[in-house]
Amino acid sequence: MRYVVLAASILLQVCLGGLYAWSAFVPALRAAHGLSTAQTQFIFGVLIATFTVVMVAVGRLQERFGPRPVALVGGLLFGAGYLAAGLSDGSFVSLTVCIGLLAGEGTGFCYVCPLAVCVRWFPSHKGLVTGLAVAGFGGGAVLLASWADALLAGGMDVLVVFRWIGLTYGAAILAAACALSVPARRIGGARRRGPTAATLFRDRVFWALALGMFAGTFAGLLVVGNLKPMAAAAGVAPWWAAMAIVAFAVGNTAGRITWGFLADRLGARAIPLSLAFLAAAALCLLGVRRWDLAFTGGAMLVGFGFGACFVVYAAHVASRYSPDRVGTVYPPVFLAYGLAGIVGPAAGGFLLDLTGTSLAGLVLSAAVAALGAMVARKLLRPLASAAGFYPNIAAAARPS
Repeated sequence: MRYVVLAASILLQVCLGGLYAWSAFVPALRAAHGLSTAQTQFIFGVLIATFTVVMVAVGRLQERFGPRPVALVGGLLFGAGYLAAGLSDGSFVSLTVCIGLLAGEGTGFCYVCPLAVCVRWFPSHKGLVTGLAVAGFGGGAVLLASWADALLAGGMDVLVVFRWIGLTYGAAILAAACALSVPARRIGGARRRGPTAATLFRDRVFWALALGMFAGTFAGLLVVGNLKPMAAAAGVAPWWAAMAIVAFAVGNTAGRITWGFLADRLGARAIPLSLAFLAAAALCLLGVRRWDLAFTGGAMLVGFGFGACFVVYAAHVASRYSPDRVGTVYPPVFLAYGLAGIVGPAAGGFLLDLTGTSLAGLVLSAAVAALGAMVARKLLRPLASAAGFYPNIAAAARPS
């Protein structure tokens, strides 16, 4: 049964991960509907911010009602958002409401459910199973970017593409949601009371996780949200620019699995290490941005570093606060991703519009990731054990 749950979790995450193919729609939205680069990135940022804010409330809902009904609601919202976008006039306001808010709510309802159930089915391999589950989220961009590019190249209007996404992806999410469940042995068992908000916000490890999440996702989202326009500004051929999106997604997928494996073995050390890798990858992309194949390879490296953000932090939440508390503790950490989603892509789009090159955006991406690595290392060092993990403070919580 647990492998059915894992397969359903991966499928669900594949559908949700299509949001990272957003830059594939940017040229069509600019050409056919008059949106600026900054406006398209604002929509992308609202989508991510809505998804993360909603996820905080959903973490408690899925513990109360179970993952299946919560994910089913998410599938309905997700499909309705893209369908409404496809039937709209394509204006900035319409797309912000339909994709940014409505589809963002659907993503938020769905995202935490697979993570919360997988760490309960595989408690001895929290990092690896989290990496496998969210690898689908990274790989989803490969599928959607390839499909969208084919449809747009064939002359289909971008709004019609949104309609197809709403129908097909919405149906797939609903099917995957039906297979989600928690282990039977958890039912009726004693549960530990999670940390209060006051306790959580006094915990320096929580702030290390939140700040690290912000730095890594800011750097990665700035790049992926503007990857195709950056490639065009650098003179990269259109076909290679499309391949760069696919390469980023492939690296993102591989990174989630690899960093999940490393998180089980390195513990705390995986966090600053992953941020340092991401900073170096952004600088690598900066150095090779004028060569087609090298640009694609650099995008893959950035994706590989970015993938760590969705594994190492969730794995450490499970280690420090127990697997049962992932659904309630991880969403507040994930709020940092929502903030990064608002400012990262928009900052990249603004700098691209202002300068006409990708130089400033890539420098900012690398600087934020490097600063995050230093801050996380400083906050985590006094608390790490010899193995790199932290004591589980949930052990002190009383059974409810």
